[in-house]
Amino acid sequence: MTYNFDPDKWYDNELVLIQLKLKTGEMNQNEYDEAVEILDKKLEEMWKRLDGSYQINNGN
Repeated sequence: MTYNFDPDKWYDNELVLIQLKLKTGEMNQNEYDEAVEILDKKLEEMWKRLDGSYQINNGN
């Protein structure tokens, strides 16, 4: 099974939603800044989990 998840595409989609909320008045500038900061941290954490090579323990 393959897992084709693109963290950058996910980030872009989430950022668009946050920007839309700012534009429509659902959040103010401070809430927007905080949401983007949280989103940035989530992306960084995601890349840390995804970064690295897959290794199979051969039992040695």
